[in-house]
Order: sequence, then C-alpha cells, then structure tokens
Amino acid sequence: MNAARPVSGAHAHGALGPLALTALGVVFGDIGTSPLYTFKTVIELAGGHPTPDLVLGLLSLLIWSLILVTAVKYATFVMRVDNDGEGGILALMSLLGARQHKRPLIVAVGLFGAALIYGDGAITPAISVLSALEGLEIATTAFTPYILPATVVILLLLFAVQPFGTATIGRVFGPVMTLWFLVIGAAGLWGVVQHPGVLVALNPVYAFHALFGTGAAGFVVLGGVFLCVTGAEALYADMGHVGAPATRIAWYGLVLPALVLNYAGQAAILVNGAASSANVFFLLFPRSMLIPMVALSTLATIIASQAIITGAFSMTRQAILLGWCPRLRVKQTSSVGYGQIYVGTVNWLLMIVTITLALGFGKSDNLAAAYGIAVSLTMLMTTALLFIAMREIWNWPLLPAAALSLCFGIIDIAFVAANGMKLLEGGWVPLVLAGVVWGLMDVWHRGVAAILFRLHESIIPVADFLADLQARSIARVPGTAVFLTRTKLGAPPVMVWHVRQNRALHHDLFAINVVTASIPFVDPAERVHQEQLAPGFWRIIATYGFMERPDIPELLLQAHAAGCTLPLDDVTYYVGHETVIRRSAEDGEPGWLVAMFGFMLRNSATIAGVFHLPGDRVVEIGRIVEI
Repeated sequence: MNAARPVSGAHAHGALGPLALTALGVVFGDIGTSPLYTFKTVIELAGGHPTPDLVLGLLSLLIWSLILVTAVKYATFVMRVDNDGEGGILALMSLLGARQHKRPLIVAVGLFGAALIYGDGAITPAISVLSALEGLEIATTAFTPYILPATVVILLLLFAVQPFGTATIGRVFGPVMTLWFLVIGAAGLWGVVQHPGVLVALNPVYAFHALFGTGAAGFVVLGGVFLCVTGAEALYADMGHVGAPATRIAWYGLVLPALVLNYAGQAAILVNGAASSANVFFLLFPRSMLIPMVALSTLATIIASQAIITGAFSMTRQAILLGWCPRLRVKQTSSVGYGQIYVGTVNWLLMIVTITLALGFGKSDNLAAAYGIAVSLTMLMTTALLFIAMREIWNWPLLPAAALSLCFGIIDIAFVAANGMKLLEGGWVPLVLAGVVWGLMDVWHRGVAAILFRLHESIIPVADFLADLQARSIARVPGTAVFLTRTKLGAPPVMVWHVRQNRALHHDLFAINVVTASIPFVDPAERVHQEQLAPGFWRIIATYGFMERPDIPELLLQAHAAGCTLPLDDVTYYVGHETVIRRSAEDGEPGWLVAMFGFMLRNSATIAGVFHLPGDRVVEIGRIVEI
C-alpha cells in the first residue's frame, strides 16, 4: 500500500477556505442541528410557561455553554492536543498511553469514552430526524400520524445507502450546511429584530441567575441546556479530516454566530408571547416557509447523522488496529478519500438500535431524556486526559494545569449530574449500550493477550527449529512461504505447526509480524525492519499507524526493494486460525470470558481480508489454544 499520509492529512498546507467549507459538512452537523430541539426541551424542563426573565436566563445559559465548552475548552485547548494531526478520545488515549507502557487507568478512561460515543451515535440520528419532521405539526396536525413512520423510512434509507459510500453525496454536504447556517442565522436575526432586548443575555449574570436563582429548577434545565453542545466532541474527533485551523475558521466565522443568533431569535419570539408549547424553532419562520424548512431541516439532520455514522466506522477501524475490537470487514468506498469506509457489522447494528430507539421513544421530547448523559461523560473523560496532556505534553506547571482542568471539570460534572437526573427516563439507554461495547472490547483484548501469552510459552528458537528440520530430513519444496505471526521472537508457531502436520517446508521463508503504533501514521522509511535469520529465512517487523491499512503483498515489495532478495513470483501465505478452549479452572481465564472471546473470534473477519492477501494463495492452519 501507499504508506504516505492521506491527502486530507495535509491540511497544514491546503487552502483553508475549501477546508472550512468541508468542515461545515463533516464536523458541525450535530451541533448545527441542535437548535431544532434544544430550546424546546429547555422550556419544557423549565415548566412549559417561562417568564421573560427566565427566558433571558435560559438564553444566557445556552450562549455561555457554547462559549465555554465549545469555543474555549475544545476549539482553544483540546484541539491543540493532536496525535500527528488526528483527534478524538481514542487518539488521545493512544498518545498518552504511548508515553508509558502500563497506564491502565488512561486506557480505561479512553475506551469507556469511546464506547459512550457509540451510544450517542445511535441516538443522534433518531432525535435529529424526528425533530425535523415534527415541524410539520405546526403546519397542520394532519401530519402527526405520519411523522414516526416517515422517520423510520428515512433512517432505513440512510443506513441502506452506507455500503455504496458517501463520496458523491459528500461533495454537497458543505454547501448544504452552509445554507443551513445562513438560514437559521438569518431567521434568528429576524427574531432578534422583533425584540432586540434579548441581547442582554450576553451578560453572564443572567445565566448565573437562571442557574442559582431559581432553586432546583435551574439545575434541572441544565440537562436540556447541554443539548446545545453535544456536538462539541466532534470538533476534536473529526479534526483530522480538515485540520484544526479550518475547523476554527468555520466555527468562529459562521457556526457560532448562526447558533447564537438562532437561539436569541427563539428567545425573542418567546418573550414576545409565542406559544411555548410548540417547537419554537419553526415558529421563527412564516407558515409559507414551513414545508421548505422541514425539508432543509431533514436534509441537515441526515448530514449530521451521516457524520455520526462515518465517525463510528472510523473509530471502529482505530479500535481494530489498536487491538481492542475483533477484526471486522472494512470496505474502502473511495479510492481517494481515506475516511470513506464502510463497516457492515457496525452499520446494521447501529441501524437496529437507532430505529428501535425511534419506535420506543416515539417523540424527540422523549428521546431528549436519553440524550446527553453519554456525551457529557465523554467530555468529562476528555477533561481528565487533557490534564495529563497539559502536564506531560505541554509541560505546564501543576497549578495552572490543575486550575484550568478544574474549571472545565466543574462544568462537565454539572452537566453529568444534571443529565444523570434523566437516568430513569431513558438516560440508562446510552449507558447500557456503552457498557456492552466497553465489555466486548475488554473481552477481546484480554483474549488476544491470553493467546499471545500461551504462544510465547511454546516459542522455539530459530536455530533449534532449523536444526530439527535437518535432523528429521524435512523436505524443502520450491517456492516462497509467508507466515503471519503474532510473535517477534523464535520460529513462528504457525510455521512449526505447518511442519508438524505436513512434514515439508518451502525453500524460501518470511516470518512477518505486524505491529500497530500508537500514532495514526508511520513514516514510510520506518515501516519495515527486516533481518536475515538464516539463508533463505527473513523476519520482517512491519509497523503501521492506527489510521493505516496493512497490505502484506505491498510490504513484501518494499522489503525486496530494501535488500531482501527472496523471490516473490511464487508466494503462499500461511495464517493461523485459533480455536480457544479453557486451560483449567486453576490458572485459566474465566469460563464466561473464554466462551465470549471464542464466539467473537469465530465471527471475526479473516486475516486474509484484513491484510489484503490474495485469497487463492492463502492457507489457514487451524490450531487449538488453551487460555
């Protein structure tokens, strides 16, 4: 494969204008569509009939949440901690975990944060599409019975088109979202013109009064206020696509002003006496524009959902290569866009969960109760990892690092606590989903580690293995054999097993061990480390980043160019296919873990597919491993 970094990674030298346009379509879909349901949810949590003073306080809370969480925490600080240009909690975990060999707490925090994102990914499409279509109810209640069925149809179509890739559709994501932000900003400005007095909410005193001057009600509404920043984590997770500078330009140049204006416009028409029982977002538009706005809103929510789904695919690939997820078939849907991938298992599971949530909760109001707790917990974990980054990467003194992290942490904890109050109303859903994902990742990692431990127990030194071949007069046949191995020392176990069963071995041999580094991309010059163990016997240790696709045939060509002279015109690839059983009750893994890991191992993708091996030249060797 071409080991160079994808074009999208070269954002430092790209044109910021086009990249900022791309960011509008890729990064800001989630946070950009939050005005559809946030103010409506906040009003309902506040009792449904807020006074003008309370409306101003709620608006101030929304504005300052956007500023403090998204602009200050993420755009200013978190996005400065990049792993070779890539962001996201898994990339951050890998960056910090690489600095010491044993950091189980960092790994646990990072993995659970990633698992929580899957829970958010299942809810976002459901609540977004439902909110958009519910705008039809303002035009006429005759549409009400059809909103949920239409939502299900749109979600089905959204997931059904994923196998075809989004390269073509992706070209219009940026322009459509640009139109979306311009329209909602203009609508908000129209509302502000009706009642410009709402701009006093820019004063944070109003936010403090709404939060602390209204008793328990102020804390309750904080869970709804959090909905305005649920997409903030995407700024960090998706910055590898376009780069931090372009993301910041799009955020400050269009997204933040449009969001502030729209929320202010919604507050203005509420202060002017608009019915708080309706979806206040659509009240900003005249009735003649309702149908076009529902159509644009639906398109915007589809784009937001697409970004979430694509993000889940990308995070799954990272988890696979980092050894925390079973091998799944990853299909590249574009020859030029590295991020254009499709993971069928993730797609269909997300579809089932998302449609189940839409049918189970029925309305966006109900789904809002389940939304938020997963993202708020992820943000809290990002803050914890940011503190470590401040100390170890930026070399900040303890006091300023602790002070800033404490400020962010207090905000995060407040949001987590407020969302925790919705636990029994649906907040448990993303937590259960995250717990399942985290548990599966832990089982897979422990199972692979147990296999490696058992294989290392039976390693045979290369010299002893070759001497045994000669002593037993093992036949050497023409051709080149490539043995994929999990071990870096001794003779590959799959090679030993092959000789034991077939009593023959090829004349020319490769032992290849693929290592995934804790950085997204590895310098091509550092890819291959090879050594000759004996005449006609070479060991290759190939290092890939967690954003790269291992390609063994291409790797052999690189090794040949680097001085390995073994012939490549007649190559057979040998891979091991393990079946795990429990070692014993005393020193083996728990029975439930062995059963679960064994199921995952049986249903994972083949190594041939993961490493791009030609199917007609692969020999799988089955073996039983006790763990």
